[in-house]
Amino acid sequence: MATARDLKDVLKDALSKSGALNEIRARIRAEIFNLLQDESEPPPVISNENLIINELIREYLIYNGYLFTESVLLAESGHPQYPFDREFLKERLNVKPSGEADNLPLLYGLFSHFLSKDKPSSSTDVLSTEKS
Repeated sequence: MATARDLKDVLKDALSKSGALNEIRARIRAEIFNLLQDESEPPPVISNENLIINELIREYLIYNGYLFTESVLLAESGHPQYPFDREFLKERLNVKPSGEADNLPLLYGLFSHFLSKDKPSSSTDVLSTEKS
């Protein structure tokens, strides 16, 4: 006969395999952080550079389904609740993603660009920087 410990292990394994366990843990962390946050303190002042970096990270988090991590980022950093316009980000970063990369977060394109910086340009490049 299965013991309570066996049942607990099976449930924990099933929740872990489905990804639900990590989601539950992330949600608990986010809720605890929100409860501990002092609402009387104004959010930190964010530089323009940090706003753009935070938005790139946010776009990446949303794309990958890390929504609780995104909520903690917003609460902790004081970043605006509404996402920036993607065209604005592309303009500020002076980048032009190619066709297949237009659905990916800009961070992927930037990463790809810098990895291939020393390699000759090819038609498979995810990102090209525009010349001023």
